[in-house]
Amino acid sequence: MLDHLAFEPPKPKVIAGAKADWELVIGLEVHAQVSSNAKLFSGASTTFGAEPNSNVAFVDAAMPGMLPVINEYCVAQAVRTGLGLKAEINLRSAFDRKNYFYPDLPQGYQISQLYHPIVGEGEIIVDMGPGVARRVRIERIHLEQDAGKSIHDMDPHMSFVDLNRTGVALMEIVSRPDIRGPEEAAAYVGKLRQILRYLGTCDGNMQNGNLRADVNVSICKPGAYEKYQETGDFSHLGTRCEIKNMNSMRFIQAAIEYEARRQIAIVEDGGEVVQETRLYDPDKNETRSMRSKEEAHDYRYFPCPDLLPLEIEQAWVDDIAATMPELPDEKKARFVGDFGLSEYDASVLTAEVENADYFEGVVAVCADGKGAANWVINELFGRLKKEGHEIGESPVSPEQLGGIVKLIKSGDISGKIAKDLFEIVYTEGGDPAEIVEARGMKQVTDTGAIEKAVDEVIAGNPAQVEKAKQNPKLAGWFVGQVMKATGGKANPSAVDALVKEKLGL
Repeated sequence: MLDHLAFEPPKPKVIAGAKADWELVIGLEVHAQVSSNAKLFSGASTTFGAEPNSNVAFVDAAMPGMLPVINEYCVAQAVRTGLGLKAEINLRSAFDRKNYFYPDLPQGYQISQLYHPIVGEGEIIVDMGPGVARRVRIERIHLEQDAGKSIHDMDPHMSFVDLNRTGVALMEIVSRPDIRGPEEAAAYVGKLRQILRYLGTCDGNMQNGNLRADVNVSICKPGAYEKYQETGDFSHLGTRCEIKNMNSMRFIQAAIEYEARRQIAIVEDGGEVVQETRLYDPDKNETRSMRSKEEAHDYRYFPCPDLLPLEIEQAWVDDIAATMPELPDEKKARFVGDFGLSEYDASVLTAEVENADYFEGVVAVCADGKGAANWVINELFGRLKKEGHEIGESPVSPEQLGGIVKLIKSGDISGKIAKDLFEIVYTEGGDPAEIVEARGMKQVTDTGAIEKAVDEVIAGNPAQVEKAKQNPKLAGWFVGQVMKATGGKANPSAVDALVKEKLGL
C-alpha cells in the first residue's frame, strides 16, 4: 500500500555551535483527549466551554467513598487508536496511581498506566516530501485521566480552579526518540493528528487543548545516535529537557530550535544541561525553567486499589478491527492509483477526512477523478480559504459540484461557462443542470453556428488576418473574439479548429 514511498533512516538536523557540530534527538509524548461524551471513570459530560465546575461528578471531585468505574467506550477508542498505529494491543493492562499535589488535582493523584499500558509498540509513517517518508516508532499508548484547570487571570489576588476537565480520558502516545529535527517533529504531530481524526478517536483540536505535546529535546555529537541504536543505551543521547503542553505545530518547531541552541551554548561553555521541565513563551520565543524533571519514583506509583486489572478478549479487539476506516496513507494511495491523481493532489484531498469524503462525493456524480480534483482543490478550496470557511461550511454540496464537472465532461458547458455556473451555485444554490437550461448557458456545439461566427470575425478583421498568417500564434486572438461574440458558449476546441482551417494555418 505504501510501495510508492522511499523510506529513509532519520536524518538529523545538524546545528553548528561555536566549537562543534551537534545533532538533535527528539521524542514526543502526545496527550490526545479521547472523543467520548463521558469521562474515563464517571458519567460526567466532556462538553467543552461549559460553565466552570458544571461537568463534575462526585468521583471527579474526590468526594469520600466515591469509586471510579471504567468507561468501556474510552477503552475501545484506545484500542482503535492502537490498531490505527499498527501497534500491539495488550489484552491485560492495569491502572496505577501517580501521586502529586496540585490544586486542580482534587484526589492528590492521577489514575494512569505506567507499568502495564493498554497499547504496546507501533509506528507512524511521517511524510517528509514527495515520495519520501520516515518511520517513527511508538513505544506505548496508555489511558489516563486529565487534571483540572487553574485560572489565574480573573482576579489579581486570587486563583480559581475549574474541575470540568478533571477525569476526562486522555491517551498518552509516547514515541521513541526517533525524531531528528523540528520540521520532522511538527510533521509527526500533524500525521498523528490526521490519523486520530480519521479514526474518530480524538478531534485533534489543539486550540482547545484536546491535543497537546510534551517535547523532549537533547543534543549529541554526530554518531552518538547510531550508538544508541546499536546498544539501546540512552546515555549516548545527552541530557533531555521536556517542553510541556505545546499546542501548535509552529510553536513546536520554534521551541525545539531555541532549546537546542540553549543546550549547545551551555555545553560549549563547559556547563551541564540540567534535566528539567520547561515552558515555551511564544511572545519572547524562548523556553523557561518550570521545575526539575521528575522520575517515575518521585511520583510514588503503585497499582490503583480501586480498579481491577483490565482484561479484554481478542474477539472484542477483532470486532473493533473489523470496523476500522480507511486510513490516510491507504486512501492517498488509492486516490493516486484509482483516479490517476498526482501525489500532491492526493495529499491535499486526504489531509482531512472531510475533504476526502467531499471529493469522493463529487466523483460519485461526475465519474471524473481528475476533473473533480481540479475543481475541488482550485475552485472550491480556494474560495473557501479566501472567505475563511471550512469544507463543512461549503454552500456547494458534493452533488452540485459533481453536477458542474459532469456538464463539462459531457460538453454541455465550457470551462468558462462552468466558472460562471459555479458562482451562481455558490451564491444562489440550485441544480446545475436546471440552471444551465433555464439561463441558456449550454455550450454551442453546432458547427454551422460556430462557422458563421468565425467567418464574421475573419471578414471584419482583414489586417489581423494578414498578421496571423505571418505569425500563427495570433490565431488565438480570433478564438477569443469568436468566444466573445458567442457569449462564451461556443465549444473552444471547435472554434480553434475552424479558425486554423479558415486561416490556412
